[in-house]
Amino acid sequence: MNLKVRLAVMNFLEFAVWGAYLTCMGNYLGVAGLGPQIAWFYAIQGIVSIFMPTIMGIVADKYVQPQRLLGLCHLAAGAAMLGCWWMGVQAGFGQELDNKSAFIAVYAISVAFFMPSIALANTVAFSTLKKNGFDTVKDFPPIRVLGTVGFIATMWFVNCAVWEDGSFSFTLEENLHKFQYTYMQFFVSGFLSLVLCAYCFTLPECRLESEKKCVSLAEQLGLNAFKLFKKKKMALFFIFSALLGMCLQVTNGYAGPFITSFKGIADEAIANSFAANNATLLSSISQVSEALCILMIPFFLKRFGIKIVMLMSMFAWVFRFGLFGIGNPAMPGVLLFILSCIVYGVAFDFFNVSGGIFVDQECESDIKASAQGLFMMMTNGIGATVGTLTAGEIVNSYCSWQDGYLLGDWQTCWFIFAGFALVVGISFALVFKPESK
Repeated sequence: MNLKVRLAVMNFLEFAVWGAYLTCMGNYLGVAGLGPQIAWFYAIQGIVSIFMPTIMGIVADKYVQPQRLLGLCHLAAGAAMLGCWWMGVQAGFGQELDNKSAFIAVYAISVAFFMPSIALANTVAFSTLKKNGFDTVKDFPPIRVLGTVGFIATMWFVNCAVWEDGSFSFTLEENLHKFQYTYMQFFVSGFLSLVLCAYCFTLPECRLESEKKCVSLAEQLGLNAFKLFKKKKMALFFIFSALLGMCLQVTNGYAGPFITSFKGIADEAIANSFAANNATLLSSISQVSEALCILMIPFFLKRFGIKIVMLMSMFAWVFRFGLFGIGNPAMPGVLLFILSCIVYGVAFDFFNVSGGIFVDQECESDIKASAQGLFMMMTNGIGATVGTLTAGEIVNSYCSWQDGYLLGDWQTCWFIFAGFALVVGISFALVFKPESK
């Protein structure tokens, strides 16, 4: 199989695993009696991202080939995610979980091994492309876009798939047995993780860097990636990566419950609208936009540089949140939701994907995996943890669960998030000054 196609399949499966539950998990948690803890479920992803990507990056740099370590991570993540599914089965459809603490613990194990796999997948792709003479700026985005396609595919699947009374079907109509509302989303994720585990062991070798003589203890442990903070440019880049990372999981955690909450209001036209009953499908427009925006990254990076590309991302977050604040699932308000989903592609990709390329270009070969783990730690770790928990406090202050729906003053919440993104964008424009190339 063509090398780039093989890497594209790897990315497809990598993000298909995540797409099965990331944007719709909140709907199930509300039913399972964990609605007030939604923010913590997304914060757990951030907490483990503070240390797990860095640790796995060190292991991939020094001890285990990245493609093999990627497979082992998915073996552990998939097994734990299937454990979450099984606990849901044991509790029964539409019932609160019997042991909520155990569910949270098993979920934490799953994401602890999944989150570093994102950085490892980048490392495998960059290493393999360079080894075979490809240009990462030109050839990586088309490969990475298949990851977004995988994310979309499982979003659509769980939005429409139904398991009811022992039979399987698809529907766009309202049905509480849709995977997007039940524990079956975790089964899809766990199964795909195990498939990717097997696939990783068929990928080409990514040879480890040969050991240097007389290296320091920090270098032996791979901690020398932190020396990047000595450079002002990189230090500012990582600091603003953390600040922008505070936005990353907000809509993943709350867009689904927000859109679905319109089913709980008195206006029947809005409550029975297609969008209110297919929140996951509507949210997938964000990933369609993301797929298209990835393909534009090489042009924008070469034409404008990392600063302008990241500024575009920051101000796109302002529109992402603001448009949610003024829209609704019925016409014409749903057009504002759609527009919010479209700008998400710029908000996410122009920061996440471009940042990964920027880090790969700016660091030495022996710390590339560690540096990718460090970038992951700052964005999906520190940034996402602080941002998600803060967002959870804001949402819980203005909204509450009523009859299975999270109802309240959502507009104020979205405007607060938009204001934060605006402040970060203006600050970044003033202080970050990379060298012109």
